[in-house]
Amino acid sequence: MTVADALFRCGFPYVKTLGMRRVTSGAVDVVPGSENIVYVLVRADIPIGGCCVRILNWDDEDLGTIGATGTADGSFEWPTKLLLDNDENLIVSDEALNRITVMSKDGSFISKFGEAGDKEGQLNRPSGMAFDKDDNLLIVDSFNHRIQKFTKNGEYISSWGEYGSNEGQFDHPWGIAIRNDGHIFVSDWKNNRIQHFTEDGSFVGKFGQFSNNQLNLSKPAGIAIDQDGDVYVADRHNNRVVIFDSNGRYVQKLLGDSQLTGMAREYVRTNPVVLRLREMSQLDDQKLLRFPVGVTIDKNNMLWIADYGSHRVQVYKKDAERLLPHELESPRNSPKLIIN
Repeated sequence: MTVADALFRCGFPYVKTLGMRRVTSGAVDVVPGSENIVYVLVRADIPIGGCCVRILNWDDEDLGTIGATGTADGSFEWPTKLLLDNDENLIVSDEALNRITVMSKDGSFISKFGEAGDKEGQLNRPSGMAFDKDDNLLIVDSFNHRIQKFTKNGEYISSWGEYGSNEGQFDHPWGIAIRNDGHIFVSDWKNNRIQHFTEDGSFVGKFGQFSNNQLNLSKPAGIAIDQDGDVYVADRHNNRVVIFDSNGRYVQKLLGDSQLTGMAREYVRTNPVVLRLREMSQLDDQKLLRFPVGVTIDKNNMLWIADYGSHRVQVYKKDAERLLPHELESPRNSPKLIIN
């Protein structure tokens, strides 16, 4: 079953926090790898850190970096999205260099493709990426307001989309995710919405704009879809991650619940100045998300959030059960959940 008929949603508990300022400064994306390795794409707009892929493990130990700031092969100027292929090679989109870079997990440069322009196969600020079922690479060509499809080796296949605010049009799209049935979801950055397309790019629907302003998206960035068809959106300017079901129905939002763990706890514990400042501070805001950019959901229903403004990764775990049709009543017109 590709999309869950119904779910018994029990919660989305916080699991842990990885990284810290000076290590994962400006975290824009995060992808778990094999053997408890975690890859964090960073693009620090401060002198510390620069642009690279930071390698951590589940114990929050710093294992070094891949790449560096620059224009040479294997370097980045404004990286945006990180993917892992079946061999755990790292694929990185770079908005500033208008190219896609492929690196091995040991840090060796493998290949690159892309050139600036608006013709077929050319790129203007590439951002989000996703693999389809045929292992082709769909790339959000943000400033060209379109989606382009390439082979894994960078050969152009097709493209669709144009500038605008009508159905099927884009205004600086950012993220992209592909559901198990091949349907495509795109975060339409300046139109503040998510658009849903078939595998061939035909418009299906849109969501993220509601009559209740509190639920409206504001500059949605990264997007991910789990095995139940739930859609996760990094709602960047609202400082939250918003969860929708497969039909675009709002489910819940995550505001952040980070605790001081791992390398951040060790750093604070050994720094008397920071210890004093923390002892004098109100800590409520310290746990919240600040300008989240990237979201990844893994096979174990773990949600990884690149908490860009706080220079860290927050991890949560979905707690839900699939339901069979006989286990619940038919849908109601005006549902309201009351728990005694």
